[in-house]
Amino acid sequence: MSRRRILTLAVIAALAAPLVACSGGAAAPSTSSSGAADDYGLGTPGVLTVATEGTYRPFSFHAEGSGDLTGYDVEIIEAVAEKLDLEVKFEETQWDAIFAGLDAGRFDVIANQVSINPEREEKYLFSEPYTVSPGVIVVKEDDDSISSFDDLAGKTTAQSLTSNWYELAQESGAQVEAVEGWAQAVALLQQGRVDATINDNLTFLDYETTNGPTGLKIAAETDDPALNAFALTKDKTALVAAIDAALAELREEGVLAEISEKYFGVDVSQ
Repeated sequence: MSRRRILTLAVIAALAAPLVACSGGAAAPSTSSSGAADDYGLGTPGVLTVATEGTYRPFSFHAEGSGDLTGYDVEIIEAVAEKLDLEVKFEETQWDAIFAGLDAGRFDVIANQVSINPEREEKYLFSEPYTVSPGVIVVKEDDDSISSFDDLAGKTTAQSLTSNWYELAQESGAQVEAVEGWAQAVALLQQGRVDATINDNLTFLDYETTNGPTGLKIAAETDDPALNAFALTKDKTALVAAIDAALAELREEGVLAEISEKYFGVDVSQ
């Protein structure tokens, strides 16, 4: 993985200069709560410590052969850190323990497809989303009988019983065939044993990119996509502002789209 050089005194001085220039008028916003441009409240100065699973393909995983940590989330946080002139240190952590580690200060940010929801927003700060993904109905390529969720009424879908998609399928009037996960669901669909399956768009795009052509297509998608972002503790206001600024530059420069298309074939960053 790439390593980032630590902020130099020259960069600190350059970033601090506008604050002095504004002393005669409205105060310019500080880049941190302490006023120092490089003080993001990091556990280790100059080092962005990032929690990620390392086993969550294609977002965070080890490449075959080299064994290097890579993935969509990994590349995006590395690009952000480069913008901030920070070194990156990854801490591979199981999902069940990842927020506890953040609370304990073991790392500065989680980069692991964390969905923004009201419960998490009460406790954590989130960057601007870098992944936007609706739920989708997946059908066989030659099936034109389903073009909306209303069309699932009376149809059979394959869903994991513990997923949100199971509830959505039932609400749409579908008969649900219970499966253990995406692999089993898509197998039943390709065999013609079910009419459709509902899942996250990213799951389908990754499957298409890895295994395509699959003979499947998206028939419809939800109106309320999941928004995934970097998660930080509430005291990291300066850091989240800096990350947002870096993401805005990366988006404008086309870097987010480039990384997205590498892993999914389309831009899922906005």
